[in-house]
Amino acid sequence: MPLPRPPLLPALAALLLAAACAHADEAAAVRALLARGDAPAALQRAEQAAAASPQDAALRFLLGVVLMDLGRDVQALDLFTRMTQEYPELPDPFNNIALLHARGGDYEGARLALQAALRNDSGHRAARANLGRVHLMLAVQAWEQLGAQGPLDPALQRQLEGARALVASGSARPGR
Repeated sequence: MPLPRPPLLPALAALLLAAACAHADEAAAVRALLARGDAPAALQRAEQAAAASPQDAALRFLLGVVLMDLGRDVQALDLFTRMTQEYPELPDPFNNIALLHARGGDYEGARLALQAALRNDSGHRAARANLGRVHLMLAVQAWEQLGAQGPLDPALQRQLEGARALVASGSARPGR
């Protein structure tokens, strides 16, 4: 008498659950390595995980974060840009593109990327906060350009100094 075959659906569900757990384990391991300050090991682990699951957007995003932490901005920007093409509905790659643009001094590019993130998710708190910071940086830039053309009136000079102080304190720099 042949043994009964297990139903396909529960077996498939178990396989998917195991894959999800493995993904979570890999992502947790990468985050732990980053938290310990071992970005090179985090990069190696993230690259392996992303290569093993190339359609896993979360692992690919995490790889981009590791690249950013290592200062490999060109590679991170390329990865996040590809993600926006493959997953245009996700706001986080746009947010990180904005961070990279802002880090490079391209505040207008950062603003555009953040607006794209907010079109995808108007409640995305990090993108909304970063947009405020980028607007402040754009204001500083505009006021400095105006100041280069001649003296600013005292009220505008005080606003510029206050905005510069916020930017210099780090509280106005875009973050994840």
